[in-house]
Amino acid sequence: MLRYLTAGESHGKALSVIIEGMPAGVPLSEDYIARDLARRQAGYGRGGRMQIEQDRAEIMSGVRFGLTLGSPISLLVRNRDWENWKDVMSVETAADAEKVSRVRPGHADLAGVIKYGQDDVRNILERASARETASRVAAGAVARSLLDKFDITVRSHTVCIGGHWSIRPGSIDWDAVESSEVRCADKDDEKKMIEAIDEAKAAGDTVGGAFEVVARGVPAGLGSHVHWDRKLDAAIGQAVLSINAVKAVGIGMGYAVAGSKGSEVHDIIDADLCRKSNNAGGIEGGISNGEPVVVRVAVKPIPTLGKPLPSVDIKTGELAEAHYERSDVCVVPAAGVIGEAMVALVLANAILEKFGGDNISETMRNYRGYVDQLR
Repeated sequence: MLRYLTAGESHGKALSVIIEGMPAGVPLSEDYIARDLARRQAGYGRGGRMQIEQDRAEIMSGVRFGLTLGSPISLLVRNRDWENWKDVMSVETAADAEKVSRVRPGHADLAGVIKYGQDDVRNILERASARETASRVAAGAVARSLLDKFDITVRSHTVCIGGHWSIRPGSIDWDAVESSEVRCADKDDEKKMIEAIDEAKAAGDTVGGAFEVVARGVPAGLGSHVHWDRKLDAAIGQAVLSINAVKAVGIGMGYAVAGSKGSEVHDIIDADLCRKSNNAGGIEGGISNGEPVVVRVAVKPIPTLGKPLPSVDIKTGELAEAHYERSDVCVVPAAGVIGEAMVALVLANAILEKFGGDNISETMRNYRGYVDQLR
């Protein structure tokens, strides 16, 4: 079983993550992880924080001479902005810092202070910040290093920003996606999305959208129909919904199935056991069916607005403008990279659940035996 645990606050010293369950012998390097961390930091509409940070994960344990050891892997991502927040985020000495008491609608602020009995919203917002997802992307890169051995690729692209949808039939030009400021392959749609972000920024507002994750090379048979917590689509749904600002997830056709007939939804199976379409998004009955796994994800506009919404000050009980914390205008392109990480983690865990192995040679041997059996 592959599992991970993250720690750290947005303006604390560092973020950290421990990944347990990786078999021994998988190639892994800091440069490999850095690639995805850099992709997470990019994207049109990001705020000033991304100009400060240059995320890089230090491998603290679990790797020797470029190969995993089979022991827990620990990674550390230092926060460069910590230098500007040493007093406010001091671990030991209480600084004379002003408490944050004006809560933001749509954020964890109010629910968090109620749940944990706090009178300073900073004690909530620091951990609730999407800065935590840097840890997840680092963990996702570790999972991706395992998936590489099985020729499984996990990619994402933006399909909507600010109400402008980009739906193009046919194959996706992934090189164009990676070179796009909003991770959209179509240049005309990219322009409209950028305009939507600029308009929102000028108005002191934010915009959301949607991204799609596509995993290719996923073998049939991952997941299971026998229990709710073993269904592959359920695991993907939980993982992706845990990303900050994500409000909806669809597999394959997603919500479109609600207005369609059965004859329009279900994928016809050929004599060679392949499907003529992929409306199911590569998963049937909670089990991967050998087609690409397709996950579409809706991201709400983030709740920190340049022109804050009306809210309340929990210290005085009076109406007030919501607190403003330096933030982004649009996070959809970055959210797609985070979505890749979460899907990669779920698939890597499903691979290890199916094929086991304490070292990658054993895992691959079991996998090849399974593939031969299918043939």
